[in-house]
Amino acid sequence: MPEQSNDYRVVVFGAAGVGKSSLVLRFVRGTFRETYIPTIEDTYRQVISCDKSICTLQITDTTGSHQFPAMQRLSISKGHAFILVYSVTSRQSMEDLQPIFEQICQIKGDIQKIPIMLVGNKSDETQRELDASEGEALASKWKCSFMETSAKMNYNVQELFQELLNLEKRRTVSLQVDGKKSKQQKKKDKLKV
Repeated sequence: MPEQSNDYRVVVFGAAGVGKSSLVLRFVRGTFRETYIPTIEDTYRQVISCDKSICTLQITDTTGSHQFPAMQRLSISKGHAFILVYSVTSRQSMEDLQPIFEQICQIKGDIQKIPIMLVGNKSDETQRELDASEGEALASKWKCSFMETSAKMNYNVQELFQELLNLEKRRTVSLQVDGKKSKQQKKKDKLKV
């Protein structure tokens, strides 16, 4: 099957249980589930604006286990942008991102032009092992962007994906199609008034 140039592929990486699927499902469907169901790999699609035309935002939600290294390499090679998720309740989950980041660097080469967002999820939790400053420090070291989110509370979820698209410099991508705001964005704008 030929590669579709009008797809914009975002890959979500992180350890098991950090909330990758929760972030993606909150963004795509507006839902949150309390129960943990391990993912092998799921792909979600959403229509977005891309260089003033419509394209598909394809989000690959990867496994948190290291059982599928070939799938991980393929996801990196095909990805246009990356979300690296850790849980603020687990220092180990942040450390687990190092080999994934290194593999992105190895496969993609110069990562300066590649949108990468480091995400501290579960920011609503009180039993933190990591402060936001530690996420900011790692993002600075990796020369990527950083944001804390809570899929459960729907905090910074839409903003995460919009900011990731804003980092794309090779083409113009936006969650807004034809200048129209999504229903979620319209609701947010109404709440701000």
